[in-house]
Amino acid sequence: MTDLTTDHSPRSRFAKTLSLFLPGIFLLGFNIGTGSVTAMAAAGATYGMSLLWTIAASCVATYFMIVIYGKFTLVTGQTALQAFRKHIHPAVGIFFIVALTAAVCGSVMGVMGIVADVCCEWSKSFVAEGIAPVWFAAFFSALVYFIFWNGNTQFFERSLAVIVAVMAACFLANFFIMMPPPAEIIKGMIPNLPNVPADAGKGPFLVIASMVGTTVFSGLFIIRTTLVKEAGWTIEDLKQQRNDAIVSASLMFVISTSIMAAAAATLYLAGEGLSQASEMITLLEPLAGKLATAIFTLGIVAAGVSSQFPNVLMLPWLLCDYNDSAREMTLPRYRVIVFLISLLGLVVPVFGGRPVMVMIVSQALSSVLLPMTIGCILYLANRKDLMKEHANKLRANLILVAILLLAVFNSATAIQGVWGRAAELFAS
Repeated sequence: MTDLTTDHSPRSRFAKTLSLFLPGIFLLGFNIGTGSVTAMAAAGATYGMSLLWTIAASCVATYFMIVIYGKFTLVTGQTALQAFRKHIHPAVGIFFIVALTAAVCGSVMGVMGIVADVCCEWSKSFVAEGIAPVWFAAFFSALVYFIFWNGNTQFFERSLAVIVAVMAACFLANFFIMMPPPAEIIKGMIPNLPNVPADAGKGPFLVIASMVGTTVFSGLFIIRTTLVKEAGWTIEDLKQQRNDAIVSASLMFVISTSIMAAAAATLYLAGEGLSQASEMITLLEPLAGKLATAIFTLGIVAAGVSSQFPNVLMLPWLLCDYNDSAREMTLPRYRVIVFLISLLGLVVPVFGGRPVMVMIVSQALSSVLLPMTIGCILYLANRKDLMKEHANKLRANLILVAILLLAVFNSATAIQGVWGRAAELFAS
């Protein structure tokens, strides 16, 4: 057998290089799910490329939060929840477990609802009535559970890397097929709020909140500390940790922009909005053709599976972190927890509902957690008894305060947007 530690073949070098970025790729798969797809597609379909600046700002904030949470673990060897429990208050750790689990459960329902809805609509092109959504939801939920049942953290990361590669290739291909004018992309980087007539019945607030909420997500930073500790990185790996974060945040921006651009170049120009996932297929096909529609569908499926897997792992990993126990996912209690959470993926296909709305509201509400996540690391990263010479400097604190102000504003916007959308639904 070839020893990979002494093997200098191109394949071995590629595998070694890939392993350096697996934690970041895992975060990318977690972050770019159907919530991101629907939020970015809704923004592109309704406002063109005018909200591209929101994606850029969100990815910059995400990069900084990934780096600072990862740095805390590099220095102290503690994950986020361990630090919350030991250095702030046990109740804070419990709050994050409960709140993130609630957000993840809503996400699991929405993800499979969207994937099943899209696949059902797409299947109508070769099956008269289409294949029922529940079968797609059951298949993909079983696939995610199979990966969980048969692997450890390294296997999880490598499996997710393959799925993320498929997702990225699909959305990038669609970008080049349906690319809007470069001038529109550049113009979208200038911060602005689209002018929408008062009688249009909709505004950019909820869309912006869902875009920020799905990118700058609290669970992402909590899980980051787990991955850093699992990788065995120390403060000597600070540069590698930053490079990994740059790759992750950059790919988030590129993929999110590709999704927005595809919708902007087709649905927005045609004057079509987006309220249901299946509309992505029915509206895109006559505008972009069957090939582009098939590629977009595959991208949505890959995005759904890539985010579903970290979703179902969230609660077991949070419990392990809080209790400072080994992440042994083969234990029966964790297999039961993951199985029960996976079953939530059948809720929307079986009982009905509007999965896009479920996801947008879920992602917007999750942004309410962000101010507390920023406040906790702002406190911990300034504790010299923990961070020593690596404690935050003035510039890092100023950036954190700026992100905190953005998070507070976004939380208020999310609440306002959800309240307005709820009023619309009740009125109809």
